[in-house]
Amino acid sequence: MSRTMIQAAVTMNQLQNKLDLIGNNLANSQTTGYKSRNAEFSSLLFQQINNMTDPANAEGRLTPDGVRIGTGAMLGSTNINLTQGAIKETGRGLDTALLNKNHLFQIQVTENGVDETRYTRSGAFYLSPVNDNQAVMLTTNDGNPVLGENGPIVIPSGFDSISIRDNGQIVVTRGNQTLEAGRLSIVEAVRPRLLEATGQNAFRLPDLQGLGYNQNEIIQATNQNDTLLKSGALEQSNVDISKEMTDLIMAQRSYQFNAKTISMSDQMMGLVNQLR
Repeated sequence: MSRTMIQAAVTMNQLQNKLDLIGNNLANSQTTGYKSRNAEFSSLLFQQINNMTDPANAEGRLTPDGVRIGTGAMLGSTNINLTQGAIKETGRGLDTALLNKNHLFQIQVTENGVDETRYTRSGAFYLSPVNDNQAVMLTTNDGNPVLGENGPIVIPSGFDSISIRDNGQIVVTRGNQTLEAGRLSIVEAVRPRLLEATGQNAFRLPDLQGLGYNQNEIIQATNQNDTLLKSGALEQSNVDISKEMTDLIMAQRSYQFNAKTISMSDQMMGLVNQLR
């Protein structure tokens, strides 16, 4: 296979990854609290051939002498767009929207029998019966427990109404009494780009030992007296549909051009083989 065909094949493979990324963004354009991902490309190893020895070739030239032949492009990094999404009023008491872009809810996810703390921007919460219907637990729409200051938030049954205040305090009404039933554990991601996406619109801490950070350098507690959220509202996805469609068209055209390169190279090799 010629060098040209190798370059095109490698680049097409990486463009497919970008198309998958754009498709994931478009599929989550209506997902509460979703943060879009952006792809950045970088050049692979290239070879410089110094075959221009005539001094006249350097006259007026701005780039270094020689011919540089690359080996294609690769997906260099996938970055998370952390800009704030639009706030949509829902009027539902258990819907909450975080007001600061780096703030996160903490949830508990169990995988293979192991409990792990993860982080999400989605504030659509629900009540799930526990302890033979003697109590209810605050959960996400996937059924994962929402963490408070002392672990999962469990509220004894029999209350008349429930609401969440702007500082994360959960209040229930029983008859004429208003009682605090818990408080959402809201944290701030000091270095949010170090968090790893885990699916289901959640993030986790990376391997801290490999990065040389400790947990407090990535996740910190918030001030409980601050206005942290808005109740009765949800943060919408920050996916820009027009941008994603533009990127999709550009990626498709790049894919077609590289595919055409392989086709043209094959035709040229066929013509050379037919020469007598």
